[in-house]
Amino acid sequence: MIGQLIGGLIVGIIARFLLPGKENLPSGIVGIILTALLGIGGAFVGGFIARTLWAPDNYAAGWIMSILGAILLLLLLRLVFGKGGTQA
Repeated sequence: MIGQLIGGLIVGIIARFLLPGKENLPSGIVGIILTALLGIGGAFVGGFIARTLWAPDNYAAGWIMSILGAILLLLLLRLVFGKGGTQA
């Protein structure tokens, strides 16, 4: 379980690094936890896409599909909540 959280955190950080811009995520520990959840969700989404399109049942999603899934979730997050920035 801790390994999944650390892996999700790494995937979430990589996805946020690859997709420039700022999201409406809080800073501090809450933002780190949300980034980890985004990475874990990305791994789930990426694995689902991979298994649906080409992979056999026992296929592990892999880092690339996990990161792509996290980027997809990050784009959906921006679509729903908007990008962060200056508050007026």
